[in-house]
Amino acid sequence: GLLCSNKLLPPLPVLTLCFSVRSKRGWMWNQFFLLEEYTGTDMQYVGKLHSDSDRGDGSVRYVLTGEGAGTLFKIDEKSGDIHATKRLDREEKAYYILHAKAVNRFTSEALEGESEFIIKIHDINDNEPRFTKDPYMARVPEMSDIGTSVIQVTAIDADDATYGNSARVVYSILEGQPYFSVDPETGLIKTALPGMDREVKENYQVVIQAKDMAGQMGGLSGTTTVSITLSDVNDNPPRFTKSEYIQVPETRELGSEVGVIRALDADIGENAEMDYRITGSDGPGMFDIITNRTTQEGVIVLRKPLDFEKKRQYSLRVQVENVHINPRFFSVGPFRDEATIKIVVEDVDEPPVFERASYVMEVKEDAAKNTVIGSVSASDPDDKSSLVRYSIDRRTDMDRVFNIHAGNGSVFILRELDREEYAWHNISVIATEFNNPRQISRVPVYIRVLDVNDNAPTFATNYETFVCENAKANQRIQTVSATDPDEPLGGHRFFFSLAQEAAGKANFSVRDNKDNTAWILTRRNSYNSLQMSVYHVPVVISDGEFPMQSSTNTLTIRVCTCDREGNMKLCNAEAYTARAGLSTGALVAILLCVIILLMIVVLFAALRRQRKKEPLIISKEDVRDNVVSYNDEGGGEEDTQAFDIGTLRNPEAIEESKQRRDIVPETFYPPVRRPVLPPTRDNNGDVRDFINQRLQDNDSDPTAPPYDSLATYAYEGNGSVAESLSSLESVTTEGDQDYNYLSEWGPRFKKLADMYGGDDSDRDS
Repeated sequence: GLLCSNKLLPPLPVLTLCFSVRSKRGWMWNQFFLLEEYTGTDMQYVGKLHSDSDRGDGSVRYVLTGEGAGTLFKIDEKSGDIHATKRLDREEKAYYILHAKAVNRFTSEALEGESEFIIKIHDINDNEPRFTKDPYMARVPEMSDIGTSVIQVTAIDADDATYGNSARVVYSILEGQPYFSVDPETGLIKTALPGMDREVKENYQVVIQAKDMAGQMGGLSGTTTVSITLSDVNDNPPRFTKSEYIQVPETRELGSEVGVIRALDADIGENAEMDYRITGSDGPGMFDIITNRTTQEGVIVLRKPLDFEKKRQYSLRVQVENVHINPRFFSVGPFRDEATIKIVVEDVDEPPVFERASYVMEVKEDAAKNTVIGSVSASDPDDKSSLVRYSIDRRTDMDRVFNIHAGNGSVFILRELDREEYAWHNISVIATEFNNPRQISRVPVYIRVLDVNDNAPTFATNYETFVCENAKANQRIQTVSATDPDEPLGGHRFFFSLAQEAAGKANFSVRDNKDNTAWILTRRNSYNSLQMSVYHVPVVISDGEFPMQSSTNTLTIRVCTCDREGNMKLCNAEAYTARAGLSTGALVAILLCVIILLMIVVLFAALRRQRKKEPLIISKEDVRDNVVSYNDEGGGEEDTQAFDIGTLRNPEAIEESKQRRDIVPETFYPPVRRPVLPPTRDNNGDVRDFINQRLQDNDSDPTAPPYDSLATYAYEGNGSVAESLSSLESVTTEGDQDYNYLSEWGPRFKKLADMYGGDDSDRDS
């Protein structure tokens, strides 16, 4: 047997004795209980294990295994006492399953079989209630009755609900009175005040408390906030604030907006939706009203044209009514309102107005020029006596087929008409105020051209007809029909016959079927393509209208070889040529034209090859790269006039006798210059004479450049002690100016040697 004990510490001093009855070395255990959240300094005692095999001599060792063994729970191997080493929380784990056994300390032989027991954690009130949401959101209709359910809140306590009142929660309201109340047991929030109006106050904040221990002193509590919004109901009718006064010009277009009216409704959403309608008017059908569902406004629309001269003011009676009406609030009053709308028409200088919106005129296609086909009429609505001028918009009558009298509006034709070309003419007539040309109006005029029988009927198509050589007499070889661009009222009726000139010698006959078709029949038994390969049958077609129109149409019939069933096998080539419509002479003429064109092209190409080549460089504008070779020397870096630029452009234009302008000419010598003393103050010389003399010398010098140049002369004065400092007269002997040594410097200085190494006359020059 085994004795087990479990002693609960204060505040619940209970002694628990657990016995086990040994049966075939097996143990049966009761549960051990242990308080949670133990705060003592010593380890908490759980209980004691004792085997009847234990003699107290220390030979028995107790072993504990299972959940928390060795960590949370420890056992004294000798005495079997079990202690908890840590504070335990029932909300984390409510019980632990362990296994115990007694073994021989020396041999480790099991003295008792292993048995299982449970340590349950005893609950204390250590958790406050917690709400499942924070905050709660709720809506309740305004004007709800007392006790209307709003929302249910729920708080959960983690303590053991099966032990004491630790998990028994009671609800109460801390904020939100007197508008709402809460059921203490269920947490259901209800309305507590009647007539709560959303238009007065829409949102409410309610604070709910949940307290355990059944609400007793010492219990733990938690709170949550509930946001309650009053939803709208249709408890307010729409109301017009004032009568409307609208001004509109008389030129406002039909279907356009005249004005907008609005009624006020304190409700929102669909409860504020309204319908507007006109209940009375002194202008029936003049206006209509449409509800704008987005803005809940009434839009007044014009349905008939306004005329300041006829009526200057209109009065409308407009009613507004809610679309969705709540039967609960019928007692509040009718959910509609009425208002009077004054519409004042403003005068506007209007364009002329035609008597009709459009005109339709008819004219026969054979009508003569200048025939009047109808007239239009327009007047100024502001002044009936004001003159109106008429004209045709030429953009609608580009061919100028019609014209209109500017004064009376008579429309007449200017050109011949053809119904088969244009059956209808659509033109636009313009009416302009005589006193104000900017005021114009237009009206469409539809002119129908009536048909006249002026076209003869013709074959409906180009028929390809053949007759077999073995054809029999009265055999049908073709069915023909006719077409006529005219359109008689009773429909077409065509008559077919053979031309009189071919009736006597005809090989074919024409039978009118009286249904606008005719048969072409043979008149003999056989035909020979060698004798006649193509027959031309003249068929006369006439209509039944007045005046009667007729035409002679030629039907070409080829003679062909056929089989017994009448299927064509072979036709004469001449028949094909005739069918094609080109004779041999025409083909020859076309061929000659082609040959002549080819000859012209060849001749033109030959002439181009024989043309003389143009010069290398034709003009100054020719900027192509050209290589020109010439044997002449330049005059130095500063020389820009040594050569004629024409020589560079066209070497063939060089003149052999042309002299250079930068050297002494070889064929003549320039006149010897006479020394002229510069004027001084002592000899009363004139500076003008000095300049004129130098100018004359330069003009007569053939070596001078052809362009204007600047010549500078120094005036030294007279009577200086140092005399003249110029080097122009410093050389007094001929030997000082000997330049013959230049000829020894090579060919590059030959020109300089020729210019300065000559005789005396050369040097003087």
